[in-house]
Amino acid sequence: MSATDPYAKPEPRYTERLEPSVPVPMRDGTRLATDLHFPVGAPEPLPVILIRTPYNKNTWRDERSDARVFAGQGFVVAVQDVRGKFESEGRYTVSKGDGEDGYDTIDWLVAQPWCNGNIGTYGCSYLGENQLMLAKLRHPNHRCAVPKAASGGKYRFSYRNGGVVSLMDAMLWFRNNGAKVAPHYDLGDDPALLQQAMPYFQLRPNLPQIDPFDICRALPVVDIVRSSGAPPTDYEDFVSRDPWDPWWDEIGYITDDDEFDVPALFTDSWYDYGPGDGLEIFNQFRNRSLSWRARENIYAIIAPGLHCAHERAREQTVVGQRDLGDARYPFWQLYLDWFDHWLRGVDNGVESQPKLRIYVMGRNIWREEQEWPPARAVFTPWYLHSAGHANSRYGDGSLSPQPPADEPPDHYTYDPATPAPSRGGPSGSGASDVGAIDQRDVEMRHDILVYTSDPLPDGLEVTGPLEVVLYVSSSAPDTDFIAKLIDVYPDGRAFNVQEGAARARYREGSDHEVWMQPGGVYEVRIWLQATSNWFAPGHRIRLDISSSCFPRWERNLNTGGRNYDETEWQVAHTTIHHAPGRASYVLLPVMSD
Repeated sequence: MSATDPYAKPEPRYTERLEPSVPVPMRDGTRLATDLHFPVGAPEPLPVILIRTPYNKNTWRDERSDARVFAGQGFVVAVQDVRGKFESEGRYTVSKGDGEDGYDTIDWLVAQPWCNGNIGTYGCSYLGENQLMLAKLRHPNHRCAVPKAASGGKYRFSYRNGGVVSLMDAMLWFRNNGAKVAPHYDLGDDPALLQQAMPYFQLRPNLPQIDPFDICRALPVVDIVRSSGAPPTDYEDFVSRDPWDPWWDEIGYITDDDEFDVPALFTDSWYDYGPGDGLEIFNQFRNRSLSWRARENIYAIIAPGLHCAHERAREQTVVGQRDLGDARYPFWQLYLDWFDHWLRGVDNGVESQPKLRIYVMGRNIWREEQEWPPARAVFTPWYLHSAGHANSRYGDGSLSPQPPADEPPDHYTYDPATPAPSRGGPSGSGASDVGAIDQRDVEMRHDILVYTSDPLPDGLEVTGPLEVVLYVSSSAPDTDFIAKLIDVYPDGRAFNVQEGAARARYREGSDHEVWMQPGGVYEVRIWLQATSNWFAPGHRIRLDISSSCFPRWERNLNTGGRNYDETEWQVAHTTIHHAPGRASYVLLPVMSD
Protein backbone atom coordinates (compact mmCIF):
# COMPACT_ATOMS: atom_id res chain seq x y z
CA MET A 1 0.00 0.00 0.00
CA SER A 2 1.94 2.92 -1.31
CA ALA A 3 1.10 6.08 -3.17
CA THR A 4 1.59 4.19 -6.44
CA ASP A 5 0.47 0.67 -5.47
CA PRO A 6 -2.62 0.32 -3.24
CA TYR A 7 -1.95 -3.43 -2.85
CA ALA A 8 1.63 -3.20 -1.57
CA LYS A 9 2.82 -3.04 2.01
CA PRO A 10 2.86 0.56 3.28
CA GLU A 11 6.00 2.60 3.61
CA PRO A 12 7.01 3.07 7.27
CA ARG A 13 6.02 6.20 9.19
CA TYR A 14 8.42 5.33 12.02
CA THR A 15 11.76 3.65 12.31
CA GLU A 16 11.91 0.53 14.47
CA ARG A 17 13.73 -0.35 17.66
CA LEU A 18 14.03 -4.04 18.51
CA GLU A 19 14.11 -5.29 22.09
CA PRO A 20 15.03 -8.92 21.42
CA SER A 21 14.20 -12.14 23.26
CA VAL A 22 12.48 -10.71 26.30
CA PRO A 23 11.58 -13.60 28.67
CA VAL A 24 7.84 -13.42 29.34
CA PRO A 25 6.72 -15.60 32.29
CA MET A 26 3.72 -17.93 32.05
CA ARG A 27 1.53 -19.02 34.97
CA ASP A 28 3.66 -22.15 35.51
CA GLY A 29 6.95 -20.21 35.53
CA THR A 30 7.94 -21.17 31.97
CA ARG A 31 9.43 -18.20 30.11
CA LEU A 32 8.66 -17.57 26.45
CA ALA A 33 11.12 -15.59 24.35
CA THR A 34 9.44 -12.53 22.87
CA ASP A 35 10.79 -9.93 20.44
CA LEU A 36 9.36 -6.45 20.98
CA HIS A 37 9.35 -4.19 17.92
CA PHE A 38 8.89 -0.55 18.97
CA PRO A 39 8.06 2.40 16.67
CA VAL A 40 10.67 5.03 17.50
CA GLY A 41 9.07 8.36 18.39
CA ALA A 42 5.46 7.19 18.49
CA PRO A 43 3.69 8.70 21.51
CA GLU A 44 3.18 6.19 24.30
CA PRO A 45 1.24 4.36 25.59
CA LEU A 46 0.77 2.30 22.44
CA PRO A 47 -1.43 -0.58 21.25
CA VAL A 48 0.19 -3.98 20.73
CA ILE A 49 -0.15 -6.58 17.96
CA LEU A 50 0.71 -10.06 19.25
CA ILE A 51 2.07 -12.78 16.92
CA ARG A 52 2.85 -16.24 18.33
CA THR A 53 4.81 -18.66 16.15
CA PRO A 54 6.39 -22.14 16.18
CA TYR A 55 8.58 -21.17 13.18
CA ASN A 56 11.23 -18.95 14.86
CA LYS A 57 10.38 -15.41 15.86
CA ASN A 58 13.76 -14.21 14.57
CA THR A 59 12.60 -14.58 10.96
CA TRP A 60 10.18 -11.70 11.69
CA ARG A 61 13.15 -9.37 12.10
CA ASP A 62 13.51 -9.18 8.32
CA GLU A 63 13.15 -5.64 6.99
CA ARG A 64 9.89 -6.32 5.12
CA SER A 65 8.32 -8.72 7.61
CA ASP A 66 4.75 -8.05 8.66
CA ALA A 67 5.96 -7.33 12.20
CA ARG A 68 8.21 -4.51 11.04
CA VAL A 69 5.50 -3.16 8.73
CA PHE A 70 3.08 -2.84 11.65
CA ALA A 71 5.78 -1.31 13.86
CA GLY A 72 6.45 1.18 11.08
CA GLN A 73 2.81 2.28 11.37
CA GLY A 74 3.04 3.02 15.07
CA PHE A 75 2.16 -0.27 16.77
CA VAL A 76 4.27 -2.21 19.22
CA VAL A 77 4.57 -5.72 17.80
CA ALA A 78 5.30 -8.66 20.09
CA VAL A 79 6.53 -11.77 18.25
CA GLN A 80 6.85 -14.82 20.47
CA ASP A 81 8.27 -18.32 20.08
CA VAL A 82 5.59 -20.69 21.35
CA ARG A 83 6.34 -22.96 24.28
CA GLY A 84 9.20 -25.37 23.64
CA LYS A 85 10.25 -23.81 20.32
CA PHE A 86 13.52 -22.05 19.49
CA GLU A 87 14.38 -19.66 22.32
CA SER A 88 11.33 -20.39 24.49
CA GLU A 89 11.41 -22.71 27.46
CA GLY A 90 9.12 -25.70 28.04
CA ARG A 91 8.12 -28.93 26.34
CA TYR A 92 6.51 -28.71 22.90
CA THR A 93 3.30 -30.50 21.96
CA VAL A 94 1.54 -29.26 18.84
CA SER A 95 -0.86 -26.46 19.84
CA LYS A 96 -1.14 -27.66 23.44
CA GLY A 97 -1.54 -24.78 25.86
CA ASP A 98 -1.46 -22.15 23.13
CA GLY A 99 -4.64 -20.52 24.40
CA GLU A 100 -3.43 -20.24 27.99
CA ASP A 101 0.05 -19.05 26.97
CA GLY A 102 -1.50 -16.39 24.75
CA TYR A 103 -3.70 -15.29 27.65
CA ASP A 104 -0.72 -15.01 30.02
CA THR A 105 1.25 -13.09 27.40
CA ILE A 106 -1.56 -10.53 27.13
CA ASP A 107 -1.55 -10.22 30.94
CA TRP A 108 2.15 -9.37 30.78
CA LEU A 109 1.78 -6.94 27.86
CA VAL A 110 -1.01 -4.88 29.43
CA ALA A 111 1.08 -4.52 32.62
CA GLN A 112 3.86 -2.72 30.71
CA PRO A 113 3.94 1.07 31.01
CA TRP A 114 4.27 1.53 27.23
CA CYS A 115 1.04 -0.45 26.49
CA ASN A 116 -2.34 1.28 26.26
CA GLY A 117 -4.16 -1.93 27.26
CA ASN A 118 -5.41 -2.78 23.76
CA ILE A 119 -4.08 -6.01 22.23
CA GLY A 120 -4.74 -7.32 18.73
CA THR A 121 -3.58 -10.66 17.34
CA TYR A 122 -2.42 -11.54 13.85
CA GLY A 123 -1.06 -14.44 11.84
CA CYS A 124 -1.65 -17.22 9.34
CA SER A 125 -2.05 -21.01 9.63
CA TYR A 126 -0.63 -22.14 13.01
CA LEU A 127 -0.37 -18.43 13.89
CA GLY A 128 -4.10 -18.09 13.16
CA GLU A 129 -5.09 -21.30 14.90
CA ASN A 130 -3.60 -20.23 18.21
CA GLN A 131 -5.66 -17.01 17.98
CA LEU A 132 -8.84 -19.11 17.98
CA MET A 133 -7.66 -21.06 21.00
CA LEU A 134 -6.95 -17.75 22.75
CA ALA A 135 -10.29 -16.25 21.69
CA LYS A 136 -12.32 -18.93 23.44
CA LEU A 137 -10.73 -17.86 26.76
CA ARG A 138 -12.10 -14.31 26.27
CA HIS A 139 -9.31 -12.17 27.68
CA PRO A 140 -10.82 -8.72 28.36
CA ASN A 141 -7.88 -6.92 26.70
CA HIS A 142 -7.98 -9.03 23.52
CA ARG A 143 -9.64 -6.35 21.40
CA CYS A 144 -9.49 -7.89 17.92
CA ALA A 145 -8.05 -10.76 15.88
CA VAL A 146 -6.92 -11.44 12.31
CA PRO A 147 -6.86 -15.25 12.00
CA LYS A 148 -5.78 -16.24 8.48
CA ALA A 149 -6.20 -19.81 7.15
CA ALA A 150 -6.94 -20.91 10.71
CA SER A 151 -9.34 -23.85 10.33
CA GLY A 152 -6.90 -26.20 12.06
CA GLY A 153 -7.67 -24.43 15.33
CA LYS A 154 -10.92 -26.40 15.45
CA TYR A 155 -10.40 -29.25 13.03
CA ARG A 156 -7.37 -30.78 14.74
CA PHE A 157 -4.64 -29.22 12.65
CA SER A 158 -6.60 -30.04 9.44
CA TYR A 159 -4.49 -33.11 8.76
CA ARG A 160 -7.46 -35.47 8.53
CA ASN A 161 -10.37 -35.30 6.12
CA GLY A 162 -13.25 -37.68 6.71
CA GLY A 163 -10.91 -39.78 8.84
CA VAL A 164 -8.20 -39.95 6.16
CA VAL A 165 -4.74 -38.56 6.98
CA SER A 166 -3.37 -35.85 4.65
CA LEU A 167 -0.16 -37.82 4.41
CA MET A 168 2.29 -35.67 2.46
CA ASP A 169 1.39 -32.47 4.26
CA ALA A 170 1.47 -34.12 7.69
CA MET A 171 4.77 -35.88 7.06
CA LEU A 172 6.51 -32.74 5.81
CA TRP A 173 5.12 -30.44 8.50
CA PHE A 174 5.97 -32.66 11.45
CA ARG A 175 9.38 -33.57 10.04
CA ASN A 176 10.36 -29.99 9.29
CA ASN A 177 8.61 -28.13 12.10
CA GLY A 178 7.34 -30.48 14.77
CA ALA A 179 10.44 -31.42 16.78
CA LYS A 180 9.56 -31.91 20.45
CA VAL A 181 13.19 -31.88 21.60
CA ALA A 182 15.64 -29.04 20.98
CA PRO A 183 18.54 -27.33 22.73
CA HIS A 184 17.41 -24.21 24.57
CA TYR A 185 19.16 -21.09 25.70
CA ASP A 186 19.04 -20.17 29.35
CA LEU A 187 16.93 -17.03 29.07
CA GLY A 188 18.24 -15.88 32.44
CA ASP A 189 17.91 -12.24 33.33
CA ASP A 190 20.30 -10.84 30.73
CA PRO A 191 18.83 -10.68 27.20
CA ALA A 192 22.03 -8.98 25.98
CA LEU A 193 24.05 -12.06 26.90
CA LEU A 194 21.61 -14.22 24.98
CA GLN A 195 21.90 -12.01 21.91
CA GLN A 196 25.67 -12.26 22.05
CA ALA A 197 25.49 -16.07 22.05
CA MET A 198 22.73 -16.58 19.48
CA PRO A 199 24.78 -16.35 16.24
CA TYR A 200 26.87 -19.34 17.27
CA PHE A 201 24.08 -21.84 17.85
CA GLN A 202 21.59 -23.62 15.58
CA LEU A 203 18.21 -24.33 17.15
CA ARG A 204 16.57 -25.93 14.10
CA PRO A 205 17.22 -29.67 13.57
CA ASN A 206 19.81 -30.55 10.95
CA LEU A 207 17.73 -33.01 8.91
CA PRO A 208 19.04 -35.34 6.21
CA GLN A 209 17.75 -34.73 2.70
CA ILE A 210 14.97 -37.05 1.59
CA ASP A 211 12.73 -37.81 -1.35
CA PRO A 212 9.32 -37.10 0.24
CA PHE A 213 7.54 -39.38 -2.23
CA ASP A 214 9.76 -42.31 -1.28
CA ILE A 215 9.14 -41.61 2.39
CA CYS A 216 5.36 -41.56 1.89
CA ARG A 217 5.44 -44.87 0.01
CA ALA A 218 6.94 -46.64 3.03
CA LEU A 219 4.86 -48.68 5.46
CA PRO A 220 3.77 -48.60 8.17
CA VAL A 221 2.50 -45.02 7.99
CA VAL A 222 3.11 -44.42 11.69
CA ASP A 223 6.88 -44.88 11.29
CA ILE A 224 7.65 -42.73 8.26
CA VAL A 225 8.68 -39.50 10.02
CA ARG A 226 10.87 -41.30 12.53
CA SER A 227 12.48 -43.51 9.88
CA SER A 228 13.18 -40.53 7.59
CA GLY A 229 15.69 -39.18 10.09
CA ALA A 230 13.92 -36.72 12.37
CA PRO A 231 13.79 -35.94 16.10
CA PRO A 232 10.71 -36.97 18.12
CA THR A 233 7.46 -35.29 17.02
CA ASP A 234 3.72 -35.60 17.66
CA TYR A 235 3.20 -37.12 14.20
CA GLU A 236 2.71 -40.62 15.62
CA ASP A 237 -0.10 -39.41 17.88
CA PHE A 238 -1.78 -37.47 15.09
CA VAL A 239 -1.98 -40.47 12.75
CA SER A 240 -2.72 -43.17 15.33
CA ARG A 241 -5.19 -41.61 17.78
CA ASP A 242 -8.85 -42.47 17.20
CA PRO A 243 -11.09 -39.45 16.57
CA TRP A 244 -12.80 -40.03 19.93
CA ASP A 245 -9.57 -40.34 21.93
CA PRO A 246 -9.61 -37.87 24.88
CA TRP A 247 -6.01 -37.01 23.98
CA TRP A 248 -7.39 -34.52 21.46
CA ASP A 249 -9.35 -32.69 24.16
CA GLU A 250 -6.16 -32.03 26.13
CA ILE A 251 -4.68 -29.91 23.32
CA GLY A 252 -7.25 -27.13 23.56
CA TYR A 253 -8.76 -26.91 20.08
CA ILE A 254 -12.04 -25.02 19.96
CA THR A 255 -15.29 -27.03 19.98
CA ASP A 256 -18.89 -26.42 18.98
CA ASP A 257 -19.67 -25.44 22.58
CA ASP A 258 -17.09 -22.66 22.87
CA GLU A 259 -18.07 -18.99 23.03
CA PHE A 260 -16.12 -15.91 22.04
CA ASP A 261 -16.16 -12.16 22.54
CA VAL A 262 -13.65 -10.57 20.16
CA PRO A 263 -14.12 -8.90 16.76
CA ALA A 264 -12.42 -11.08 14.16
CA LEU A 265 -11.38 -10.67 10.54
CA PHE A 266 -10.97 -14.10 8.93
CA THR A 267 -9.12 -14.59 5.65
CA ASP A 268 -8.70 -17.76 3.61
CA SER A 269 -8.29 -19.10 0.06
CA TRP A 270 -10.32 -21.50 -2.06
CA TYR A 271 -7.22 -23.61 -2.76
CA ASP A 272 -6.08 -23.66 0.85
CA TYR A 273 -6.56 -26.78 2.96
CA GLY A 274 -9.77 -25.82 4.76
CA PRO A 275 -11.85 -22.91 3.40
CA GLY A 276 -15.13 -24.67 4.15
CA ASP A 277 -14.02 -25.45 7.69
CA GLY A 278 -12.85 -21.85 8.09
CA LEU A 279 -16.25 -20.53 7.03
CA GLU A 280 -17.92 -22.84 9.56
CA ILE A 281 -15.73 -21.21 12.24
CA PHE A 282 -16.67 -17.77 10.87
CA ASN A 283 -20.34 -18.72 11.41
CA GLN A 284 -19.62 -20.06 14.89
CA PHE A 285 -18.01 -16.75 15.88
CA ARG A 286 -21.05 -14.90 14.52
CA ASN A 287 -23.49 -17.14 16.36
CA ARG A 288 -21.65 -17.73 19.63
CA SER A 289 -20.08 -14.41 20.50
CA LEU A 290 -21.36 -13.07 23.80
CA SER A 291 -21.61 -9.34 23.11
CA TRP A 292 -23.34 -7.42 20.36
CA ARG A 293 -20.02 -5.69 19.67
CA ALA A 294 -18.33 -8.98 18.85
CA ARG A 295 -21.28 -10.66 17.07
CA GLU A 296 -21.73 -7.74 14.69
CA ASN A 297 -18.04 -7.46 13.89
CA ILE A 298 -17.10 -10.85 12.49
CA TYR A 299 -15.93 -10.68 8.87
CA ALA A 300 -14.36 -12.99 6.31
CA ILE A 301 -12.53 -12.59 3.00
CA ILE A 302 -11.93 -15.61 0.75
CA ALA A 303 -9.35 -15.23 -2.03
CA PRO A 304 -8.68 -17.70 -4.85
CA GLY A 305 -5.06 -18.58 -4.08
CA LEU A 306 -2.89 -20.94 -2.05
CA HIS A 307 -1.97 -21.29 1.62
CA CYS A 308 -1.26 -17.95 3.35
CA ALA A 309 -0.90 -16.27 -0.04
CA HIS A 310 -3.76 -13.78 0.25
CA GLU A 311 -1.62 -10.69 -0.24
CA ARG A 312 0.48 -12.09 -3.10
CA ALA A 313 -2.16 -12.07 -5.84
CA ARG A 314 -1.16 -10.41 -9.10
CA GLU A 315 -2.89 -8.59 -11.93
CA GLN A 316 -2.82 -11.97 -13.65
CA THR A 317 -3.24 -14.47 -10.82
CA VAL A 318 -2.40 -18.04 -11.81
CA VAL A 319 -3.20 -20.70 -9.21
CA GLY A 320 -1.44 -23.88 -10.21
CA GLN A 321 -2.13 -23.84 -13.96
CA ARG A 322 -5.41 -21.91 -13.92
CA ASP A 323 -5.58 -18.22 -14.83
CA LEU A 324 -7.99 -16.57 -12.40
CA GLY A 325 -7.64 -12.97 -13.50
CA ASP A 326 -6.86 -9.94 -11.36
CA ALA A 327 -7.40 -11.24 -7.81
CA ARG A 328 -5.62 -8.41 -6.01
CA TYR A 329 -7.25 -6.96 -2.94
CA PRO A 330 -6.09 -4.10 -0.67
CA PHE A 331 -5.49 -6.37 2.32
CA TRP A 332 -2.87 -4.12 3.87
CA GLN A 333 -5.14 -1.10 3.96
CA LEU A 334 -7.81 -3.27 5.58
CA TYR A 335 -5.41 -4.70 8.18
CA LEU A 336 -4.26 -1.21 9.18
CA ASP A 337 -7.82 0.15 9.28
CA TRP A 338 -8.82 -2.86 11.39
CA PHE A 339 -6.10 -2.37 14.00
CA ASP A 340 -6.46 1.43 13.95
CA HIS A 341 -10.14 1.12 14.75
CA TRP A 342 -10.09 -1.55 17.45
CA LEU A 343 -6.78 -0.64 19.10
CA ARG A 344 -6.73 3.15 18.68
CA GLY A 345 -10.42 4.01 18.40
CA VAL A 346 -10.14 5.53 14.91
CA ASP A 347 -13.56 5.96 13.30
CA ASN A 348 -12.68 4.76 9.78
CA GLY A 349 -15.80 2.85 8.72
CA VAL A 350 -14.34 -0.60 9.25
CA GLU A 351 -17.53 -1.74 11.01
CA SER A 352 -19.63 -0.93 7.94
CA GLN A 353 -17.82 -3.32 5.62
CA PRO A 354 -19.75 -6.33 4.24
CA LYS A 355 -19.68 -9.41 6.43
CA LEU A 356 -18.18 -11.52 3.67
CA ARG A 357 -16.15 -10.88 0.54
CA ILE A 358 -15.50 -13.79 -1.83
CA TYR A 359 -13.64 -14.14 -5.10
CA VAL A 360 -15.81 -15.87 -7.70
CA MET A 361 -13.46 -17.99 -9.77
CA GLY A 362 -14.31 -18.17 -13.47
CA ARG A 363 -16.09 -14.83 -13.32
CA ASN A 364 -12.83 -13.60 -11.75
CA ILE A 365 -14.48 -10.90 -9.67
CA TRP A 366 -14.72 -9.93 -6.01
CA ARG A 367 -18.26 -9.94 -4.63
CA GLU A 368 -19.84 -8.92 -1.34
CA GLU A 369 -22.18 -11.18 0.64
CA GLN A 370 -23.83 -10.84 4.04
CA GLU A 371 -23.96 -14.50 5.12
CA TRP A 372 -22.55 -17.97 4.47
CA PRO A 373 -23.74 -19.81 2.56
CA PRO A 374 -25.33 -17.07 0.47
CA ALA A 375 -29.10 -16.96 0.87
CA ARG A 376 -29.42 -17.11 -2.94
CA ALA A 377 -27.71 -20.52 -3.12
CA VAL A 378 -30.11 -23.33 -4.06
CA PHE A 379 -28.70 -26.70 -3.06
CA THR A 380 -29.24 -28.86 -6.13
CA PRO A 381 -28.29 -32.54 -6.55
CA TRP A 382 -26.45 -33.43 -9.74
CA TYR A 383 -26.73 -37.17 -10.18
CA LEU A 384 -24.25 -39.76 -11.40
CA HIS A 385 -25.24 -41.73 -14.51
CA SER A 386 -23.68 -44.39 -16.73
CA ALA A 387 -24.33 -47.63 -18.59
CA GLY A 388 -21.98 -49.33 -16.14
CA HIS A 389 -18.67 -48.22 -17.65
CA ALA A 390 -17.71 -44.85 -16.16
CA ASN A 391 -14.08 -45.91 -15.76
CA SER A 392 -11.68 -43.15 -16.93
CA ARG A 393 -12.53 -40.07 -18.94
CA TYR A 394 -13.04 -42.34 -21.94
CA GLY A 395 -15.93 -44.11 -20.18
CA ASP A 396 -19.66 -43.43 -20.37
CA GLY A 397 -20.16 -41.62 -17.06
CA SER A 398 -22.34 -38.52 -17.10
CA LEU A 399 -23.66 -35.95 -14.63
CA SER A 400 -27.01 -34.15 -14.69
CA PRO A 401 -29.78 -32.74 -12.44
CA GLN A 402 -32.10 -35.58 -13.54
CA PRO A 403 -32.41 -38.50 -11.09
CA PRO A 404 -31.20 -41.84 -12.47
CA ALA A 405 -33.44 -44.46 -13.98
CA ASP A 406 -32.75 -48.16 -13.44
CA GLU A 407 -29.06 -47.99 -14.40
CA PRO A 408 -26.29 -50.56 -13.89
CA PRO A 409 -23.68 -49.61 -11.26
CA ASP A 410 -20.05 -48.84 -11.92
CA HIS A 411 -17.19 -51.01 -10.69
CA TYR A 412 -13.50 -50.40 -10.14
CA THR A 413 -10.57 -52.12 -8.47
CA TYR A 414 -8.41 -50.29 -5.97
CA ASP A 415 -4.98 -51.80 -5.30
CA PRO A 416 -2.96 -49.99 -2.60
CA ALA A 417 0.20 -51.11 -4.40
CA THR A 418 -0.66 -48.83 -7.34
CA PRO A 419 -2.72 -45.91 -5.98
CA ALA A 420 -3.96 -43.09 -8.17
CA PRO A 421 -1.45 -40.22 -8.00
CA SER A 422 -2.32 -36.81 -6.59
CA ARG A 423 -2.66 -33.92 -9.00
CA GLY A 424 -2.88 -30.43 -7.53
CA GLY A 425 -5.36 -29.72 -4.78
CA PRO A 426 -5.24 -27.74 -1.55
CA SER A 427 -1.93 -26.39 -0.39
CA GLY A 428 -0.61 -26.66 3.14
CA SER A 429 3.01 -27.66 3.48
CA GLY A 430 4.11 -26.83 -0.07
CA ALA A 431 4.27 -30.46 -1.19
CA SER A 432 4.33 -31.33 -4.89
CA ASP A 433 2.12 -29.47 -7.38
CA VAL A 434 -0.74 -27.59 -5.74
CA GLY A 435 -3.70 -25.53 -6.79
CA ALA A 436 -5.64 -26.05 -10.01
CA ILE A 437 -3.86 -28.65 -12.16
CA ASP A 438 -5.11 -30.31 -15.35
CA GLN A 439 -6.47 -33.73 -14.33
CA ARG A 440 -6.63 -35.35 -17.78
CA ASP A 441 -3.60 -37.59 -17.38
CA VAL A 442 -4.73 -39.16 -14.11
CA GLU A 443 -8.28 -39.48 -15.44
CA MET A 444 -7.06 -42.07 -17.93
CA ARG A 445 -6.86 -44.62 -15.10
CA HIS A 446 -9.61 -47.25 -14.85
CA ASP A 447 -9.66 -47.06 -11.05
CA ILE A 448 -11.09 -43.54 -11.37
CA LEU A 449 -14.75 -43.12 -12.28
CA VAL A 450 -15.44 -39.98 -14.30
CA TYR A 451 -18.89 -38.36 -14.58
CA THR A 452 -19.16 -35.33 -16.88
CA SER A 453 -22.09 -33.08 -17.70
CA ASP A 454 -23.05 -31.85 -21.15
CA PRO A 455 -21.62 -28.44 -22.07
CA LEU A 456 -23.49 -25.78 -20.11
CA PRO A 457 -25.52 -23.53 -22.44
CA ASP A 458 -25.85 -20.62 -20.00
CA GLY A 459 -23.16 -21.19 -17.42
CA LEU A 460 -23.71 -22.02 -13.76
CA GLU A 461 -22.30 -20.52 -10.57
CA VAL A 462 -21.60 -22.81 -7.62
CA THR A 463 -21.00 -20.90 -4.36
CA GLY A 464 -21.24 -22.60 -0.99
CA PRO A 465 -20.33 -25.79 0.88
CA LEU A 466 -19.99 -28.97 -1.19
CA GLU A 467 -20.97 -32.55 -0.42
CA VAL A 468 -20.97 -35.81 -2.37
CA VAL A 469 -23.34 -38.61 -1.39
CA LEU A 470 -22.43 -42.07 -2.67
CA TYR A 471 -24.13 -45.45 -2.40
CA VAL A 472 -21.32 -47.96 -2.33
CA SER A 473 -20.48 -51.64 -1.99
CA SER A 474 -17.07 -53.19 -1.57
CA SER A 475 -15.32 -56.52 -1.11
CA ALA A 476 -13.27 -54.87 1.63
CA PRO A 477 -14.53 -54.26 5.18
CA ASP A 478 -13.19 -50.72 4.95
CA THR A 479 -11.86 -48.51 2.17
CA ASP A 480 -11.65 -44.81 1.29
CA PHE A 481 -13.61 -42.70 -1.16
CA ILE A 482 -12.14 -39.64 -2.87
CA ALA A 483 -14.24 -37.10 -4.77
CA LYS A 484 -13.05 -34.24 -6.97
CA LEU A 485 -15.21 -31.48 -8.44
CA ILE A 486 -13.69 -30.36 -11.76
CA ASP A 487 -14.26 -27.51 -14.23
CA VAL A 488 -13.79 -28.84 -17.78
CA TYR A 489 -12.90 -26.11 -20.27
CA PRO A 490 -14.06 -26.21 -23.92
CA ASP A 491 -10.51 -27.17 -25.00
CA GLY A 492 -10.60 -30.21 -22.71
CA ARG A 493 -8.47 -28.92 -19.84
CA ALA A 494 -9.91 -30.24 -16.57
CA PHE A 495 -9.07 -28.13 -13.54
CA ASN A 496 -9.82 -29.41 -10.06
CA VAL A 497 -12.04 -27.00 -8.13
CA GLN A 498 -12.32 -28.82 -4.80
CA GLU A 499 -11.87 -32.30 -3.36
CA GLY A 500 -12.52 -34.39 -0.27
CA ALA A 501 -12.08 -37.83 1.26
CA ALA A 502 -14.06 -40.15 3.52
CA ARG A 503 -13.15 -43.41 5.24
CA ALA A 504 -16.04 -45.86 5.08
CA ARG A 505 -15.66 -46.99 8.69
CA TYR A 506 -16.65 -43.49 9.88
CA ARG A 507 -19.74 -43.19 7.67
CA GLU A 508 -22.05 -43.14 10.72
CA GLY A 509 -19.97 -40.57 12.59
CA SER A 510 -16.47 -40.00 13.91
CA ASP A 511 -17.28 -41.38 17.37
CA HIS A 512 -17.28 -45.07 16.34
CA GLU A 513 -16.37 -47.49 13.56
CA VAL A 514 -18.60 -49.70 11.43
CA TRP A 515 -17.57 -52.21 8.77
CA MET A 516 -18.91 -53.10 5.36
CA GLN A 517 -20.11 -56.58 4.51
CA PRO A 518 -19.86 -58.19 1.05
CA GLY A 519 -23.02 -57.46 -0.89
CA GLY A 520 -24.11 -54.64 1.41
CA VAL A 521 -24.97 -51.18 0.11
CA TYR A 522 -23.92 -48.21 2.24
CA GLU A 523 -24.34 -44.45 2.12
CA VAL A 524 -21.04 -42.53 2.34
CA ARG A 525 -20.93 -38.72 2.54
CA ILE A 526 -17.84 -36.80 1.46
CA TRP A 527 -17.22 -33.21 2.59
CA LEU A 528 -15.57 -31.21 -0.21
CA GLN A 529 -15.06 -28.04 1.80
CA ALA A 530 -16.49 -25.10 -0.19
CA THR A 531 -15.95 -23.02 -3.30
CA SER A 532 -17.18 -20.17 -5.44
CA ASN A 533 -16.78 -21.13 -9.09
CA TRP A 534 -18.49 -19.99 -12.27
CA PHE A 535 -18.75 -22.84 -14.78
CA ALA A 536 -18.91 -20.64 -17.86
CA PRO A 537 -21.05 -21.32 -20.96
CA GLY A 538 -19.51 -24.18 -22.91
CA HIS A 539 -17.78 -25.57 -19.82
CA ARG A 540 -18.75 -28.90 -18.28
CA ILE A 541 -19.06 -29.99 -14.66
CA ARG A 542 -17.17 -33.16 -13.80
CA LEU A 543 -17.01 -35.39 -10.74
CA ASP A 544 -14.21 -37.92 -10.29
CA ILE A 545 -14.63 -40.78 -7.82
CA SER A 546 -11.82 -43.09 -6.69
CA SER A 547 -10.39 -44.73 -3.57
CA SER A 548 -6.94 -43.12 -3.62
CA CYS A 549 -5.17 -39.84 -4.20
CA PHE A 550 -1.61 -40.52 -3.15
CA PRO A 551 0.48 -39.11 -1.51
CA ARG A 552 -1.97 -36.27 -0.81
CA TRP A 553 -3.85 -38.78 1.32
CA GLU A 554 -2.66 -41.96 2.95
CA ARG A 555 -3.60 -45.27 1.35
CA ASN A 556 -6.33 -47.32 2.98
CA LEU A 557 -4.94 -50.88 3.07
CA ASN A 558 -8.51 -52.26 2.95
CA THR A 559 -8.06 -54.78 5.78
CA GLY A 560 -10.34 -53.20 8.35
CA GLY A 561 -7.36 -53.05 10.71
CA ARG A 562 -5.78 -49.99 12.28
CA ASN A 563 -4.12 -49.03 8.98
CA TYR A 564 -1.48 -46.78 10.51
CA ASP A 565 0.65 -49.70 11.79
CA GLU A 566 -0.02 -52.21 8.99
CA THR A 567 2.30 -53.33 6.19
CA GLU A 568 0.06 -55.83 4.38
CA TRP A 569 -2.91 -54.94 2.23
CA GLN A 570 -5.69 -56.40 0.16
CA VAL A 571 -7.26 -55.34 -3.12
CA ALA A 572 -10.74 -53.81 -2.91
CA HIS A 573 -13.38 -54.37 -5.59
CA THR A 574 -15.75 -51.46 -5.22
CA THR A 575 -19.14 -50.56 -6.67
CA ILE A 576 -20.80 -47.16 -7.02
CA HIS A 577 -24.58 -47.36 -7.38
CA HIS A 578 -26.80 -44.87 -9.22
CA ALA A 579 -30.36 -46.11 -9.45
CA PRO A 580 -33.69 -45.31 -7.76
CA GLY A 581 -33.24 -45.65 -4.01
CA ARG A 582 -29.46 -45.66 -4.50
CA ALA A 583 -28.99 -42.40 -6.38
CA SER A 584 -25.45 -41.07 -5.89
CA TYR A 585 -25.00 -37.34 -6.40
CA VAL A 586 -22.98 -34.21 -5.74
CA LEU A 587 -24.93 -31.49 -3.95
CA LEU A 588 -24.13 -28.18 -5.65
CA PRO A 589 -25.04 -24.77 -4.14
CA VAL A 590 -26.27 -23.19 -7.36
CA MET A 591 -26.61 -19.42 -7.26
CA SER A 592 -29.95 -18.06 -8.41
CA ASP A 593 -30.16 -14.75 -10.24
